[in-house]
Amino acid sequence: MSPTDRLTRPLKGLIVGQVRALFNDKARGETPVVRSPDALFPPDSVAWRVHGDVTSMLVGGIAALLLQMLHPKVLAGVWDHSGFREDMQGRLRRTARFIAVTTFGPPDDARAMLAKVRRIHDHVGGTLPDGTPYLASAPDLLAWVHVCEVLCFLDGWIRYGEPTMSRADQDRYVAEMARIAEPLGVSPVPHTRAEAEAIMTAMRPQLRVDTRTREVARVLLDQPAPSLAAGPFQAMTLQAGVDLLPGWARAMHGLAQPEFGRPLLRAGTFGIASTLRWAFRA
Repeated sequence: MSPTDRLTRPLKGLIVGQVRALFNDKARGETPVVRSPDALFPPDSVAWRVHGDVTSMLVGGIAALLLQMLHPKVLAGVWDHSGFREDMQGRLRRTARFIAVTTFGPPDDARAMLAKVRRIHDHVGGTLPDGTPYLASAPDLLAWVHVCEVLCFLDGWIRYGEPTMSRADQDRYVAEMARIAEPLGVSPVPHTRAEAEAIMTAMRPQLRVDTRTREVARVLLDQPAPSLAAGPFQAMTLQAGVDLLPGWARAMHGLAQPEFGRPLLRAGTFGIASTLRWAFRA
């Protein structure tokens, strides 16, 4: 081991430990998902490239949640059937674990996870404040949730990981994600970026913001950090998630980003991303 490695190894270990604690609930016996060579997505897939980056996935995940809640029926499912006020960190951790298991885990574990989530959706439903019924298993609602995640994860990776990503690889990523969408009952399932964007555009007339939307967004963006060390990292990634939103969605939430602060925010987030990649590099 070189002198440099002897100096940096403890720091890398500290950073990796903090990140793993953020995503794995020790109380539930969770440990990091080990990458399986026979996972649903092969090691040379675009999904492994996109989903393997901690910072861009966190940024994309925040943006996806803010987009998803603009649909009143999706918001109602969160409002009526989750403990988001008391356990927003747990909700984010479970979403991250779903992505990790279905992307990198053994195929049997991935299929079991997909089946579990589909069963949960089958039992989530109710009525909106105006009496309109909703079901979380409705294919069009699942399509909205899916395209929000796919486009936000992809755009987070492009912004903070691979700015020159080709359109062909972007389309490959969307097509690969059909392996997750189809078992969950998503319809329609996009296979190119243009198809995903078309689904999002078609859903825009159904989007709304009300007091419940603002409350869920507030809980998401004002959540306390899990530790003192994670505070600056969390604050940066939350704001970067807001910044990643399409302008029309940011305006709906009333979360306009001051232009003068954007370059500093993006530079800081890119710095965090680079540091985490360095820490996790063998």
